[in-house]
Amino acid sequence: MDRYSRLVAWLKVLLPLTALGLLSTLFLLSRNFDPIAAIPFAEAEIKDRLRGEQITAPFFSGTTDAGDQVTFSASAVQMGKGQGNGTDDLSVQIDLVSGTRVALSSDMGKFDIAGARLTLSGNVIIATSTGYKLKSETLTTTFDTLSVESPNGVMGSSPIGTLHAGKMLLERRSGDENVHLNFTNGVKLLYRPNIREE
Repeated sequence: MDRYSRLVAWLKVLLPLTALGLLSTLFLLSRNFDPIAAIPFAEAEIKDRLRGEQITAPFFSGTTDAGDQVTFSASAVQMGKGQGNGTDDLSVQIDLVSGTRVALSSDMGKFDIAGARLTLSGNVIIATSTGYKLKSETLTTTFDTLSVESPNGVMGSSPIGTLHAGKMLLERRSGDENVHLNFTNGVKLLYRPNIREE
């Protein structure tokens, strides 16, 4: 056997042994790795997520029976038992067929997907493209037949002045193309006319 053949035979044995040695040192010298410590969540957040199912940053878009476009978004929806489909940081936009836009937002709420119903609570803000900007503690919205109701009263600004009312209802009545915004239960309006300079 010549020198070249002997060299090739030795290399066939030495090279795989060297590779095995290198791999074994990688495992022996590597640091201990804790997979739990690598998860970038706080312990309280992990407990909240384990309690029930959760949808992060949900987005829903649809149309009412009359053709109004509704868009819903939130930071999270908790779907687990006892949560009642609770939502955080709600934002709802309703584009009416007439061209008017109604924007609703709140800190939290409950969303009933099957019933197409949303209850907003905690710092509820109602703003319309026609100039209303109102605040309320609770707001109930139904999407199939458009209805936005504040049973606990609203306060804020309107196109003609400051407004306080015990109840607000935005709805499209059956067979009516127009959407009506009604204030009842002790309405107080501080009229502020627009003074135009001539």
